[in-house]
Amino acid sequence: MEKEFDFKKHEYYENRELSWLKFDTRVLSEAKDKNIPLLERLKFISITSSNLDEFFMVRVASLKDMVHAGYKKRDIAGLTASEQLEYINRDTRALVESQYSTYNRSLVPLLQKEGIYIYENYDKLTAEQSAFVDAYFMDNIYPVLTPMAVDASRPFPLIRNRSLNIGALLQSKKDEKDHERVFATVQVPSGLPRLVQVPAEENTNVFILLEKVIEKNLDKLFSNYKILCAHPYRIMRNADLTIDEEEASDLLKEIENKLKMRQWGEVIRLEVEEKVDKKLLKILKHELKVADEDIFYINGPIDLTFTMKVAGLDGYDRLRYKQPTPSRVPEIEPGEDIFEIIRRGDIFLHHPYETFDPVVDFIRQAANDPDVLAIKQTLYRVSGNSPIIASLAKAAENGKQVTVLVELKARFDEENNIVWAKMLEKAGCHVIYGLVGLKTHCKIALVVRKEEEGIRRYVHLATGNYNDSTAKLYTDCGIFSCKESYGEDATAVFNMLSGYSEPKHWNELILAPYWMKDRFLSLIDREARNAQNGDEARIVAKMNSLCDPQIIEALYKASAAGVKIELIVRGICCLRVGIEGISENITVRSIVGNFLEHSRIFYFENGGEPEVYMGSADWMPRNLDKRVEIVFPLLEDRLKERAIHILELELADTEKAHILGADGNYEKVDRRGKVHVNSQMEFVKEAAAAVPVEESKKERVFVPAEISKMH
Repeated sequence: MEKEFDFKKHEYYENRELSWLKFDTRVLSEAKDKNIPLLERLKFISITSSNLDEFFMVRVASLKDMVHAGYKKRDIAGLTASEQLEYINRDTRALVESQYSTYNRSLVPLLQKEGIYIYENYDKLTAEQSAFVDAYFMDNIYPVLTPMAVDASRPFPLIRNRSLNIGALLQSKKDEKDHERVFATVQVPSGLPRLVQVPAEENTNVFILLEKVIEKNLDKLFSNYKILCAHPYRIMRNADLTIDEEEASDLLKEIENKLKMRQWGEVIRLEVEEKVDKKLLKILKHELKVADEDIFYINGPIDLTFTMKVAGLDGYDRLRYKQPTPSRVPEIEPGEDIFEIIRRGDIFLHHPYETFDPVVDFIRQAANDPDVLAIKQTLYRVSGNSPIIASLAKAAENGKQVTVLVELKARFDEENNIVWAKMLEKAGCHVIYGLVGLKTHCKIALVVRKEEEGIRRYVHLATGNYNDSTAKLYTDCGIFSCKESYGEDATAVFNMLSGYSEPKHWNELILAPYWMKDRFLSLIDREARNAQNGDEARIVAKMNSLCDPQIIEALYKASAAGVKIELIVRGICCLRVGIEGISENITVRSIVGNFLEHSRIFYFENGGEPEVYMGSADWMPRNLDKRVEIVFPLLEDRLKERAIHILELELADTEKAHILGADGNYEKVDRRGKVHVNSQMEFVKEAAAAVPVEESKKERVFVPAEISKMH
């Protein structure tokens, strides 16, 4: 008799937030890796900081809201919101301590060996350098500053989210017997460079931090006062927007108003110098309403995101990876008619190893092609000077019907997207904001073209955003196709988004929040049945995060049935491996490298007839239940092989892969006796070496060298 398991037990699941902190710890581990060039290590210090900021502003803020609301429900790992906050506090402090230890003890001495000095005070400056910095203060910094004292007539000012500030205690010079202390604060200007470069010897770069220059010259801002003490501090506010879309008559205006309110959100974290004056801290705690557990004492410069600027210093290429140039997509000759090329057969795109230019050209050529009747596209995050936006506006000016879905609720891109939405509307585009209560996260573009044979639809489907900047940093996949089955579904998607009309029949595309979760559960269940019947059964899934309880339970059941399951999960993973009888057939790896892993690829063995899907959705409740997402099957064998090869090479990675253990911790692959494989660098080489293996006028087939098959 088979043993029955309760697959819903709390101990079978990892808490989502604690799993995320483990991801940021993996990012920090790259900063510690002595095999990585020095300035690349510095980048990971910066990324660790910016990641943590967003985590607090959104995830920690959300948990605090739950506590305030008296929400007692436990998560899948059995923790209440208040318990999660306790564990987060513990793990964050360990992470921050490790981060600053890495910066102070490892990276700063190595930078100094290379002639790069970052000073936190004037002590190590020569008299000439000190004079230069003081003059720089008067010429460049002083005119920008706004000192704010707090007294009976001047209330405590608004301290902006994530801004660096200097708090000071002052005493009047006029009355030496008056021992009353005045609190004052100065915001460090975000528009000025955080690193002030100081004249130095040849082949040496010396910097002093902007806040330390201001701190040293505070007496010039408060000339009638004696400066008793001064210390930098920074706060994090609740930046999670709560929008009642049902009641909002104008979503765009509602979001604009909410963005202004972000600056007044609850303070959820206060960072101060380790040596901060206790009386000064007491004032900050009282005025900002911060609890002791939300104060972080920092051993070094507050906010290490400035290290990204140091990592980009000129003249130190030997301390960086040589940044690869994206290769051209083999099927696409620049300047050729993109529509003619797509008619020859579906095209697979793999960014950033292959250039994003064909996607930009797809929209640009459509905008200028007299035979194109309509362009429809979703936009979630776009770059600051987006060529795609410019092409869409041009298309509308050229008389084409242009429909653009701009997702106004894309977190921290809301302001940017509002600007683009207004600009596109002015150009004559029909701009829509999606479905009430749902974020539109799918990546799809449709071009409708009039041809001799009739109307033909060209589709681009992808795992990543239409952002030409992040396409150089994020690993994503996409396809071009003019297959009628894709085209019909693409039309249906846009009709549903703009007019709420849903067709009775869909050909290929799998949509969330409608039937995507059910389809994935069905595909996983099919593998479990195949394993029980003695047929080939295997699942390989690559995504950013895995935390949907129903999906995890289905994976556990499939594993218990004998399915071999290999997961490549960059960030959050609430599934546990190595549970006897439940997850012994599951492995989880996370790849953290030079590029941000962002593509989603799903492989199902299907008894020897493999099916491969790609798309915009992770296996998370928000993707499967609260967003409009698209997952699409790869229909042509050569495209399947490309996707399979990506999975196989990442499963073979021994350089950048971290393996999840049964104890819940991640460890780098033990490379002893193994070939060293950095999957990202291998993809760079393969893209550069890609060659045509067959050419004809009807169809041209290209594959990277040495493609491996899973089956």
